[in-house]
Amino acid sequence: MEKIRVGLVGYGRAGQAVANILGGDQRFDLRWIARRTPVEGRLTHPGTEVPVLSLEQFPFATLFDETPVDALVDFSSPQSLRAYGEEVRKRGIMLLSAISAYTEDDLAYARELGQDTRVMCSPNITLGINFLIVAAKLLRRAAPFADVQIVEQHFRDKPEISGTARKIAETLEVDADQITSLRFGGIVGHHEVIFGFPHQTVRLIHDSIRREAFGTGAAFALSHLANCDKGFYTFEELLMRLMRAELQLATDDPASGANLPQPPTGRETP
Repeated sequence: MEKIRVGLVGYGRAGQAVANILGGDQRFDLRWIARRTPVEGRLTHPGTEVPVLSLEQFPFATLFDETPVDALVDFSSPQSLRAYGEEVRKRGIMLLSAISAYTEDDLAYARELGQDTRVMCSPNITLGINFLIVAAKLLRRAAPFADVQIVEQHFRDKPEISGTARKIAETLEVDADQITSLRFGGIVGHHEVIFGFPHQTVRLIHDSIRREAFGTGAAFALSHLANCDKGFYTFEELLMRLMRAELQLATDDPASGANLPQPPTGRETP
């Protein structure tokens, strides 16, 4: 199996953690890392030969021409989307964006790019948080009468409400005022969805312990997006595709027990 050639945009704390994971995963060939700030001399990501380049010297068209990639992973800022969008479209490069602050116009543009290539956008790219969202959606459907509160905690200097918390609220169709935000210390990310029933409480909790969790999520998404048709996807949709495939496999496998006779309903005729 050929490696997926990857370019990474953004070299902040999250971008560096993602580079740690993708640079060490044998399924991928991390070819370069691009950042907006200047780079003096030759800079490589620690422990690798992956170059860190400035977009002032190497605009996207030059990067794609001189060092082609199959996929672009974006951990930078919303402004980058327009800078590389048409180049990604023209070359059919997969796009995986983990930007949480896109406007509706940005998202509309990303969906439009999906007409010509494979695009995945997710405000939180960890596998665990997206599994939490899927589970919360199922519980909300099963118990629409339950009270719902969302709690998010992040490091002291994070200014805005978590994009992930907003996505959870939108998915569960609850108001933004049901989100509680706490800022203190160096918390990477904590999200909790609390369902209040008349006689019980259910808490779904996800904690990001290290930012490398973003890297393992990006690796999961890239490997699954590579098997998709052109289109616009969310992380949840990739996860649901996997779940449906696993359920179908279980249904088709007699050893799984899925095809065992069902218990009597009480309506059988003698």
